[in-house]
Amino acid sequence: MASAFQTVFTYQGSPARVVFGAGTLAQAGAEVERMGGKRALVLTTPEQAATGQALCAQLGTLAVGQFSGAVMHTPVSVTQTAFNEITRTGADVVVAIGGGSTIGLAKALALRTGLPQIAIPTTFAGSEATPILGQTQDGEKTTMTDPRLRPAVIVYDVALVKTMPPALAISSGLNALAHAVEGLYAQDRNPMTSLMALEGIRAMISALPRLKSDSADLQAWAEAQYGAWLCGTVLGQVGMSIHHKLCHALGGGFDLPHADTHAILLPHAVSHVEPAVPELLAPVAELMGTRTAALGLQALAKSLGAPMRLLDLGLTETDLDRAVSLATERPYWSPRPIDRQTMMPLLRRALTGAPAQS
Repeated sequence: MASAFQTVFTYQGSPARVVFGAGTLAQAGAEVERMGGKRALVLTTPEQAATGQALCAQLGTLAVGQFSGAVMHTPVSVTQTAFNEITRTGADVVVAIGGGSTIGLAKALALRTGLPQIAIPTTFAGSEATPILGQTQDGEKTTMTDPRLRPAVIVYDVALVKTMPPALAISSGLNALAHAVEGLYAQDRNPMTSLMALEGIRAMISALPRLKSDSADLQAWAEAQYGAWLCGTVLGQVGMSIHHKLCHALGGGFDLPHADTHAILLPHAVSHVEPAVPELLAPVAELMGTRTAALGLQALAKSLGAPMRLLDLGLTETDLDRAVSLATERPYWSPRPIDRQTMMPLLRRALTGAPAQS
C-alpha cells in the first residue's frame, strides 16, 4: 500500500485556551474575569434555559442577562434578535453553554460585534474548537471560516456532557467522529491534523460503546469528550469535503437534525471517496477491524443504535431530487467528484438505510 506521508504541508496551531475536567464549570467566572469581561451575556437553547439560569446565578454580578433562543442551523433572524439583546444589555463577552446550536449563535454574534466568546459545550459537536460558522437564511445553509469565530476559551466539564440523553450522546459522538474522518482526506490535511484525527477517532470508537453500555462510566464520558475536542480541532484546521457538504445541504434545506444527519451520512460519504484515497482511510479500517472504513463506520453506528435512515428524520423519496440539487450546487472539494449521477444513488441508500457502497 502506498504511503500516506506528506512531504509538503502547512500547519498553524489553534490559539484557544482549553480547561478540561470534571466540575470545571465552576471556573467560568474566573475565565470571564481573566479576559477582562464584566458583563457576560449567557446563551442557551430554549431547552437548556434552566442550565443558563443556573450559570447566571453562579456568575453573579458578572452576568448581565440571558438569551435562550438559540436554535439549530443558526438562522440569521435569531442572530439578529440576540444581537439586539447584546445592544440592550451592553454585554462585553458572550458565554455559550450548550451544543452546536448555542455555540454557533455565539460565533455569529462575535462576528457582528467583535466580542470574545467562552464556549461551554454540553454535547460532542466539536464546534467550539473551530473558527467555522454555518448559518441559514431562506432555506439555505452556508458556511464561512474566520479567526474571529473561534472561541477564546473552551470549558470542558465532563459532568455536563454526562447529562446528555443516550441517543443524543451517540449521534453527537458520531458527528464528532465525522469531523476527524473527513479530516484524513481533506485537501489541506497535514501530519499534525492527521495525528489528531486518528487519536480522536480512536478515543471515540473506544468510548462510545462503553458509555452506551454503562452511562455511569465517567471515564468513558471523559474520553469521548477528549475525542470530540480533537475531532473538532481537526475540523477547525482543514477544509471540509463531501460529507459536510451533504450534511449542510440536507440540514439547511430540509431542517434535519444536525447530529443525526451526520451519523447517517458518514459511512455513505466515506464509501464514495474511499476508492480514490484508500491509503488515507486504511488506518480507520484498521482501528475498526474491517475491510474498509465505510463498512466499519456503518457497523459501529448500527451497534450503537444510531439512526440509520434519512426516512426516519422526515426526508422522503420525493425530496431526493431537490436534495441532490442542493448537494451538487457549489460543491466542496472532494477527492472523488460530486455529481448528480453518484449523489442520487448515494442519498437513496442513506434514505432507506441500505449498505454503504462505492
